[in-house]
Amino acid sequence: MNLISKKFNELSTTEIYEILKARSEIFVMEQNIHYQDIDDIDYNSLHCFFMKDNKVIAYLRAFYQDVHKDIVKIGRVLTLKHGKGVGKELMEQSLQSIKEKMNCKKICMDAQKHAVGFYGKFGFKAVSNDFLEEGIVHVVMELEI
Repeated sequence: MNLISKKFNELSTTEIYEILKARSEIFVMEQNIHYQDIDDIDYNSLHCFFMKDNKVIAYLRAFYQDVHKDIVKIGRVLTLKHGKGVGKELMEQSLQSIKEKMNCKKICMDAQKHAVGFYGKFGFKAVSNDFLEEGIVHVVMELEI
């Protein structure tokens, strides 16, 4: 699969709609999280995703965590096709795109606890105790570049 990696102002209206639809399907419908998904962070994010038949099937966003632009945070990671290797492809290609386009020293995320092993395969290390975010146990993970 070929990764699409765009800043917000480069996204088409169809891409924005499909991204928001996929995020809603996973986080609201599948995981039953009730939160304000649409936030101003999207405006300053790099949006990385795969599309198939004009639908987003995997997605994440990356944005600068600090004013010095040394740390990038990944969030809203999702795949609509579980167990097919799509998530692995998304992470591999997105990490490469983030390194090329965002020139950071560290990538971090608030990972759902059940996914810690998955992210560990890409070099991420847990650096916090467990904490609840939207009723789901999370842990902060970091990857040094």
